[in-house]
Amino acid sequence: LKEKTEDLKRERRLAEDLLHQMLPKSVAKQLRKCQKVEAENYDQVTIFFSDIVGFTSIAASCTPLQVVEMLNNLYVCFDTRIESYDVYKVETIGDAYMVVSGLPERNGTKHADEIAKMSLDLVAAVRQVVIPHMPTGRLELRAGIHTGTQPELKAGGKQNRAQSSWVRRKEFCISKIHISSATYEALLTDDAYEIELRGEIEVKGKGKMKTYWLLGNKNYSVQN
Repeated sequence: LKEKTEDLKRERRLAEDLLHQMLPKSVAKQLRKCQKVEAENYDQVTIFFSDIVGFTSIAASCTPLQVVEMLNNLYVCFDTRIESYDVYKVETIGDAYMVVSGLPERNGTKHADEIAKMSLDLVAAVRQVVIPHMPTGRLELRAGIHTGTQPELKAGGKQNRAQSSWVRRKEFCISKIHISSATYEALLTDDAYEIELRGEIEVKGKGKMKTYWLLGNKNYSVQN
């Protein structure tokens, strides 16, 4: 009986770990208690998107298992890195990686700073990721950040699929982080970042938007 009880506890922990990978812990806790998870409005959050440069071409030259192994190496690296920041990984779709700060747990005005530091970390980290079947090759990242309102996030249902037309543009510069003017303004508060004007670009459905490059942090160095 004792062995069966321990087996049950072990399986329950595994189930909870899996649930926490799919939903925020605060939401999972409410669902386990059979509580209704209400939709919420978030006044300000910051979202990070990234994808791999030339992923379609790389994947075309690989076997399916090689693609899985390559992405697994990348996301294990990223998942380990983001634990140091006040952020929540929303999802991965293929080579796309999406992280948010400011929800589901609100963190005041820290969200832009947390995502900015994390993004600099990830851009540096991707250079160290080894492609198993291409030992001499290295992955390169395109990344973008936007700050704004997230209305009525239904955290208790299927996770929302957020898309950003300006984040995944071909004009992205490799190893530079593209940020919106809203994120730029949010980062000006502490004057801690090295930011360069990128200029105006045409954004589908939005018209012309002024954007910037996030180059570094004056007070924060990425650790190897």
